[in-house]
Amino acid sequence: MRKLLFIVTILLVSVATFAQALPADKIIGVWESVDSDPKLKFEFYKSDDKYFGKLLYASNMFEGDGKTPKKDFKNPDKNLRSRSRYGITNITNLSYENGEYTGGNLYNPSEGRNYSVKAILKNEKEMDFRGYVGFSLFGKTMKLKRVQ
Repeated sequence: MRKLLFIVTILLVSVATFAQALPADKIIGVWESVDSDPKLKFEFYKSDDKYFGKLLYASNMFEGDGKTPKKDFKNPDKNLRSRSRYGITNITNLSYENGEYTGGNLYNPSEGRNYSVKAILKNEKEMDFRGYVGFSLFGKTMKLKRVQ
């Protein structure tokens, strides 16, 4: 009887742990801005237990020919100024806790500045993504919708 109780307890703890971990991964996928200028598209992915976002598209990321990606010429790190803006991982270190993604950073290549970020999934297709300096009260929220 004790052995059966032990096995059932382990099973319940395992199921509860799995159920808690699952919602965090809902951010993974491709998202695009709804109400921002420039128009943006990110791919969110997980590495270890953190979430990251790669810049797939920005309406201002190409030169006048519309094909050649602009360089990251405003980057504070002079060694990175020659890299392309296309495909850079500019959202880093988001952690999932209590229904929010917090503790992350956003690098804005148009300004060469870093911001703190947090994100909240409103549902499986909509996300509020907030960039700020210091306190989240002093920032800007961008609405994103899931592409895939």
